[in-house]
Amino acid sequence: MLELRRITKSYVSGRHVLTDLSYTLAASEYVAVMGESGVGKSTLLNLIAGLDTPDSGEIIIDGVPMSSLDDDAATRLRRTKMGFIFQAFHVLPHLTLLQNVALPLLLNGASTQRAEEMLAAVGLHGRGNDFPHQLSGGEMQRVAIARALVHRPTLVLADEPTGNLDPDTAHGVLMLLRAEIKANGASAIIVTHSDAAAATADRVLVLTSNGLHPAS
Repeated sequence: MLELRRITKSYVSGRHVLTDLSYTLAASEYVAVMGESGVGKSTLLNLIAGLDTPDSGEIIIDGVPMSSLDDDAATRLRRTKMGFIFQAFHVLPHLTLLQNVALPLLLNGASTQRAEEMLAAVGLHGRGNDFPHQLSGGEMQRVAIARALVHRPTLVLADEPTGNLDPDTAHGVLMLLRAEIKANGASAIIVTHSDAAAATADRVLVLTSNGLHPAS
């Protein structure tokens, strides 16, 4: 599903965050990536999603090198195959909750019926006409999770998806995330500092300056 070939990335300051990183994520594999702050976990997700470009190396999704795609083709790939849960939510303030969740379906020309189902699944039944400014941080995170899963993506990328949730809500969201990933046969990478979140994955990897390694 996903192959990283010798990925290198530096910050503007010149500090290397990823150096010669290689990894293959199998179809239907769900992995958690942990590691110290600043090691490059969020950068790795942004590179995979095509929101940033590596200094060198190649990212291949479903056999297609990302470097071979123009902007329009890369956007279509993200729109149809990826679901991204951002640490900063990126919920659109001028849209209702239902419109936010339905957006991937609209962009793909699909029925929006599933948007209401996903809102209910994350505990926001009946809130579809509310706007983001009416929500707590935890509720916005749940909207972001519903939006990322609504179009049944084949690759889910999640950056600290439960960082703003209380333990009980986090557990429910993690179970939903895993169930959706498995039901759709999707591959997934979750970046997290939470042992509880990492425990829901099939494998736990640790990102260091020397690459990705199985957690001990």
